[in-house]
Amino acid sequence: MISKEDVKKLANLSRISVSDEELESIPGEISAILDYVSQIDKAVSSGAPAVTYPLKNVMREDANAHESGVHTEAILNEAPKREGEYVKVKKILG
Repeated sequence: MISKEDVKKLANLSRISVSDEELESIPGEISAILDYVSQIDKAVSSGAPAVTYPLKNVMREDANAHESGVHTEAILNEAPKREGEYVKVKKILG
């Protein structure tokens, strides 16, 4: 069981304020959490099989790829400024 003094030290290290009412309930809550974590640790270390999922590729094939540059002119026409085959933008680096 965690003592109230331990909770005060943890609160101080964490820079959080803890009321006297919270100081009464927190040690029990922390103990319950640690008990639960130890149960999980026992289950994992007991050799229970890990849950695995089959791997599959979620990327689609490029079955209908279009020819390079087909949409370039349409995109450049939408740009506010253009210089040749490029979109012209304001210089941001000195």
